[in-house]
Amino acid sequence: MGAKINAKEAKNTQRKNMQPTIQVGIVSATVIHFIFNDKYVLGDEAFEGSQSVSIISGKIEFNGALYTEILFNPYSEHASFDLVDVVIGIGFHWERKEIQRFSGQLKFIVEGEKLTAINILPVEDYLLSVISSEMSATSSLELLKAHAVTSRSWLLAQLEAKKTSKPHTLNNSTNTPINNELVKWYDKDDHANFDVCADDHCQRYQGITKASTEAVREAIELTCGQVLMYENTICDARFSKCCGGIAELFENCWQPQHHPYLLPVEDKPNGGVKSECFSETDFNAFIRNPLPGDFCNTTDIKVLKQVLNHYDQETADFYRWTVKYTQAELALLIKKKSGIDFGEIIDLVPMERGISGRLIRLKIVGTKQCVTVGKELEIRKWLSESHLYSSAFVVDKGKLIHGVPETFTLLGAGWGHGVGLCQIGAAVMAEKGYKYKDILSHYFRNTELRKIY
Repeated sequence: MGAKINAKEAKNTQRKNMQPTIQVGIVSATVIHFIFNDKYVLGDEAFEGSQSVSIISGKIEFNGALYTEILFNPYSEHASFDLVDVVIGIGFHWERKEIQRFSGQLKFIVEGEKLTAINILPVEDYLLSVISSEMSATSSLELLKAHAVTSRSWLLAQLEAKKTSKPHTLNNSTNTPINNELVKWYDKDDHANFDVCADDHCQRYQGITKASTEAVREAIELTCGQVLMYENTICDARFSKCCGGIAELFENCWQPQHHPYLLPVEDKPNGGVKSECFSETDFNAFIRNPLPGDFCNTTDIKVLKQVLNHYDQETADFYRWTVKYTQAELALLIKKKSGIDFGEIIDLVPMERGISGRLIRLKIVGTKQCVTVGKELEIRKWLSESHLYSSAFVVDKGKLIHGVPETFTLLGAGWGHGVGLCQIGAAVMAEKGYKYKDILSHYFRNTELRKIY
């Protein structure tokens, strides 16, 4: 028995030595409280229990001394630490603070007028948490395996891009409209001082507390080192909660770069790749009368509980949804979110849609001025206190009073940008007996599954 344990530990050590490490930015604040649950080492000193760091004159104050950077190393492989008041769901309706537990190293740096806590750990350990944080750790094994490969591919693609090319640009414009048009895109831009952040901007990573089931560990173990490849390049694999029936092209959400593996896939058995955009008439019919059979069109509580964490379950509708605003509510909201006073809102006019029907450019017509906004995330930001579920929507205007609508009703499809893997659709596929390789080949066309370590 002892020999088996030693062999397993040796195998785990060998695997950790082979895989890359990742630096994850967790939380930023002027004061950060944390707890060492086991012994952690800084220089020649060891620390346990409750601790804190604060910023003083651009330096990190800890234990009566000032530092430009601090790196705490775990004394043992199984050591862990807690970070207090970690914000999750930044900018979303369920934003909140949590105490989260992590393994690996803990690093503190100065960024501007705040401190940032960074967790440094092996990629596979990071993924243990990611696939549990992005969905429920009780998801079916095939779904967890599919998501492990997707998340690993995206992460390693970002690390490779850092080595071989210039950093991504976060967006392509200022906040000032040019010729009455403001088009911005937000991508997984390179963080200057760490690899990825821990929230939805990159991938949800909420520490070892989330890696709570043997199924998660099994999914990581069985897919260890596996990534999606396209022409010998790791795929920039993307995912969202619900595509609403049709996935979207990468370039319609982010920078104008075509990826042959991120296509407008029809989310149904034997679904093809949609080649043409909807007419406005056809898209209205698609929204109001969706055809049955889409994988992500489900109300199965068993499936949804597997996919959605408790805070995601606060969103009851996602395949088709409705949001209604009064004139006063919408005018105030758009002014608040855009910084532009449109006056009363007269119309919301689709100017350009992606193949899935998601709006790329939307003209907002007001009594004071008219501006076209894009791309999809900026549209979602302007039309919601947090983020509208998606930009795949049509608009019903209410009764006109002196040419001004009393209400606006948005009827929409999907939850998120819709590019790549549809998490709810993939969950249904797994429940129907599809294997993880089938799920991946459905959402990521023209790809090859390859083990790189």
